[in-house]
Amino acid sequence: MTTIIKNGTLITASETYQADILIEGEQISLIGQDLSHSNAELIDASGLLVLPGGVDPHVHLDLPMFDTVSSDDHYTGGKAAAFGGTTTVIDFVPQDEGTLADNIARWRAKADPLASVDFGFHMNITRFNQDVAREIFSLPDLGITSLKVFTAYNQRLRLSDGEIFRVMRLARSAGILTMVHAENGDVIDILVDEALAAGNTAPIFHAKTRPAWGAVEASLRAAALAGQAGDAPLYLVHMNTAGEVNQLVYAREHGLKMMGETCPQYLFFTEEDLRREDGAKWVCSPPMRKPIDNQRLWKGVEEKTIQVIATDHCPFFYDGTTPVVYEGQPVAIPGKELGRDNFTKIPNGLPGLGDRMPIMWTEGVGRGHITPNQFVAMHCTNPAKIFGLYPQKGSLVPGADADIALWDPNKELTYGVNVAHHRTDYNLYEDWQLRGFPVMVFLRGQKIVDGENWYGKPGGGRYLNRNEGEILT
Repeated sequence: MTTIIKNGTLITASETYQADILIEGEQISLIGQDLSHSNAELIDASGLLVLPGGVDPHVHLDLPMFDTVSSDDHYTGGKAAAFGGTTTVIDFVPQDEGTLADNIARWRAKADPLASVDFGFHMNITRFNQDVAREIFSLPDLGITSLKVFTAYNQRLRLSDGEIFRVMRLARSAGILTMVHAENGDVIDILVDEALAAGNTAPIFHAKTRPAWGAVEASLRAAALAGQAGDAPLYLVHMNTAGEVNQLVYAREHGLKMMGETCPQYLFFTEEDLRREDGAKWVCSPPMRKPIDNQRLWKGVEEKTIQVIATDHCPFFYDGTTPVVYEGQPVAIPGKELGRDNFTKIPNGLPGLGDRMPIMWTEGVGRGHITPNQFVAMHCTNPAKIFGLYPQKGSLVPGADADIALWDPNKELTYGVNVAHHRTDYNLYEDWQLRGFPVMVFLRGQKIVDGENWYGKPGGGRYLNRNEGEILT
């Protein structure tokens, strides 16, 4: 199939210019002026912006948690992503029974037949021994060049500091990026026990038992471990506190190869939202913080200290006892009602995959926090570079996959659950007024979104074997 997108304004991480794009098969074959082709379908992009498809490097699809599972799988999550302009996602493989290769194969078996956009994997390392140490070197052969460790979730996901240090050294030697979830698991456990003993079970205590200082301390500890591990590259996920931004600056000033992401929820909401009658909707880990943290995170985004906007997409129904209609069928999945009487039983996670780019365009570009080029850098190009997908993804250059979002900067709409395409029953941005929205989306040259029309399909997405990524500091 051959397509020419004509008369659009191309927005890349560094340039803005008028040009046509010739798509042949799955790739961009030519960019230039007044392009023509005898057999091409012509798409007039006059008045529209032409962006690379978004890359969200932090999602959790079909993830078991407590007595349920996250409500978006690799089909529904990809569909929501595409309607929001994102065409590539990177999910996390849990380390369950068996070898790392066994776990990856199980996750592939779930994802391959369902994926509706292209996808890759990170590998969680939550159990460490000599066998795992040897296996880490095989991850790049399986297309995985990043792994994640935790300083929280004692007896479940957390490694000791010594084990994290060992993993970092191995990852550095193997050309693998270490990602870290930074909280203090010991403090969290003590505070949770005290809260429950005092009868404090409301959603707000999810935030009160996970103090911001724990994230600040753990992020510096992770940086120090990376420095001692031979300057191992480090990526701090879901930055949520002012202090984490300061630690990122400090680490770089001391020569460390440390990068970081934040998520929209940490820019717009605070722990006070957990006091609402429906506060369980805002329960995620780490939790929202205070307005001063919102402000410092925004400054980190504006100054390019933070390189990536991701989502940590992990949705659950607010009321899983009441079905919603999804693609004509009723769907009900147990959700946040499981923790109605105990905050520790509320599934931790939020919808956000489809919201990321539209919300950040209105609130980031529209309000002057970032330029359109910074928007593309943080949502498309930087994650593709860091996670070994560039220039195949996140770029508008000949030879790149034709993942393209046609963006109408003047389209106005009232956003919410009826606009987003997540398979869940609520949206954090209900009734927000947006200006700027994707109106057509291509995945490797195939049109998968056109207005409200969906042309994607289960299995239309492809697994991505990633290369070693770039260090952006």
